[in-house]
Amino acid sequence: MSSLTLTTIQSSLHWEDKAANLAMFEKKILGITENTEIVVLPEMFSTGFSMQPAKFAESMDGPTVSWMKNLAAKKRIILTGSLIIEEGGKYFNRLIWMLPTGQYGVYDKRHLFAFAGEDKYYSAGKKRLVASVKGWKIMLQVCYDLRFPVWARQQIHPAGITRRVNEGEITPEYDLLIYSANWPERRNHAWKTLLAARAIENQCYVIGVNRVGNDGLDNYHSGDTMVIEPMGVALYDKSHDEDVHTITLEKSALQEIRSKLPFLKDADPFTLLNDENT
Repeated sequence: MSSLTLTTIQSSLHWEDKAANLAMFEKKILGITENTEIVVLPEMFSTGFSMQPAKFAESMDGPTVSWMKNLAAKKRIILTGSLIIEEGGKYFNRLIWMLPTGQYGVYDKRHLFAFAGEDKYYSAGKKRLVASVKGWKIMLQVCYDLRFPVWARQQIHPAGITRRVNEGEITPEYDLLIYSANWPERRNHAWKTLLAARAIENQCYVIGVNRVGNDGLDNYHSGDTMVIEPMGVALYDKSHDEDVHTITLEKSALQEIRSKLPFLKDADPFTLLNDENT
C-alpha cells in the first residue's frame, strides 16, 4: 500500500493583487523543506474571491497558469488551486491540477455561490475531476461544492464504484477528496461539520484548504484548514494563523477501515445528470 504526502498552504491573500499573491505563494512553496508530492492552495489564490472576472480573468495560456507550470516543474510537485479563467467568452472559477511535466487537468466549480453573486459573473462546471497519483484516486472540488453531498458522493453506477461479483467487494471511485476554498469564519461550523461528513459518508480522506484574514469586502476568514481521516477525525486543524503544513496519508489505514466497515457496498446507485467523469 502506498503513502501520499501533501502540503496545505493556509495564507492571507492580497486583495485583487496577482503579482503580490504569486510572489507570496512562490516564496512559501520554495520554502517547503519536507519532501512533498502535492501542494494545495486556496480558492482564487491569485486574487481573492473577486466578482470582477472581466478585470482579472486570464486564458489557459496566461501568466498564472504559466507560473503554476514553472513552479510545479521547478519543485517537482503537483500544484493545485483555483483561479479566474476566461474561455469561450465565459468566466470560470477553475481549479487547475498542474503536474510537474506541464500536463494538467481542470475542474470548473459546479456550485456557484449565489449569496455573493458568483452565479451572475461565472459559468458553472458540468463535470467532475478525479485525478490519479501513485495508485490514489483524488476527487477535486471548490468551496461551495462542499454543501452538496451528491456531487461528491462515491458512485456505484454507471461510472464509479464497480462491484467485483466473484469477491463480493467494491472498488471505490476515489480515496481522497480535496476542497480549495475561501470560506468565511462566520460559517466555519458548517465548514468543519461538512468536511467531516464528506469523509465519513464516502469512506475517504478529506482535505479542506482555506485562506485566513480579511478580504476586500471585510469578510474575515479563520482558515480552519483541515485534514480528516475516513472516520471523521481531524489529523490536522489550523485556525486563524498562516501555516504551511505537510502530512503523509497512508493507503493501508484507509483500506483497513473500508475492509472492517464495508458500508459502501450498501450505497444507493444513482446517476448524475450532465456529468462527465474524467
